Amino acid sequence: MTRSRLSDARRLVVKIGTSILAPPTGGIHARRFSDLAADVAALMDEGRQVMLVSSGAVGLGGRKLGLRERPVEIPAKQAAAAVGQIDLCRRYERAFARHGRHVAQILLTHAGLADRERFLNARHTLNVLLASAVVPIINENDSVSTEELRFGDNDQLSAMVVNTCEADLLILLTNIDGLRDRSPDQHGARRIGELREVTEQVLELASRDTSDLGTGGMRSKLQAARMAAQFGVPTVIADGRRRGVLRRILAGEAVGTLVQPAPQRLSSRKHWIAFSLKPRGTLCLDGGAVQALREGGRSLLPIGVVEVEGEFGVGDPVRCVSEKGEEVARGLISYGAKEVQRIKGQRTSSIPELLGYTNGDEIIHRDDLVVL
Repeated sequence: MTRSRLSDARRLVVKIGTSILAPPTGGIHARRFSDLAADVAALMDEGRQVMLVSSGAVGLGGRKLGLRERPVEIPAKQAAAAVGQIDLCRRYERAFARHGRHVAQILLTHAGLADRERFLNARHTLNVLLASAVVPIINENDSVSTEELRFGDNDQLSAMVVNTCEADLLILLTNIDGLRDRSPDQHGARRIGELREVTEQVLELASRDTSDLGTGGMRSKLQAARMAAQFGVPTVIADGRRRGVLRRILAGEAVGTLVQPAPQRLSSRKHWIAFSLKPRGTLCLDGGAVQALREGGRSLLPIGVVEVEGEFGVGDPVRCVSEKGEEVARGLISYGAKEVQRIKGQRTSSIPELLGYTNGDEIIHRDDLVVL
């Protein structure tokens, strides 16, 4: 996809990093709300639909509570988020009102999107809001989410929203102008204008980037871009402190780092399996099984399973890894952990004898399996 094709995007997810809204010395960049609203309103005037995934609630709440530092303990963080979310949405509401636009608050939890019915309900709600020319302001429901049920950060949430609302483009706004070929604080660091694929080598390069003030960082943004790419959606990582950055991106200017979509797009359901569900266990596969999944598009049979980790039941999501520990696939399991322990390494014809029943020949059917 060329930069000029970005202008074709009609439905956008824009993630606003904490570093855009809050200076490192504390307080809030009030003007940034106005700039973002003006940018988004201009895109909406062109007939586009825009959703904002916005960080900043914890920082704003901590300020109101008189906290000198970002809270670390979960109850304190949840309390700050509960207070700050009101202030965050109020600021967006005032900024968009100047352009005659309404906003809506959408708070999501990972458990909510992991449930397929709730996932679809969230999609229907977003579709109605967008059709009504309302700007959804989306955030994680930090006041109730525990660590086990968290998305990880708003970068990951924004990539999941891409699938939830079937967006055409993901834009991640941070405080630098994209991925650099070395640490941004090193002399001569140059911006990488385009990535065909987010590889492990690229993620390793991003691990040395500590410039983002929020919880994400560049590695998290690239992981989110890789998730969006699997849904056939490009991502632009750009400096959100620059005025008019959204309009410049949609005009095809060489802004930030463009991450290309994957050649083959996952269906919405398979994207949900791969990225919206948290694995409950891990299956270690032998070389033959890995090859059958990657090259043959096959289902996973018990004979290819070497080891079983975790406690999971029928229908739970599990990871499939090679004997070297590389993640190969994710899928919905047809047998519980204790049953897989008994039938691993065995032929399918042995399942009825070993278990006294059968849920089918496949441990994970290919319709419920996503190769990564």
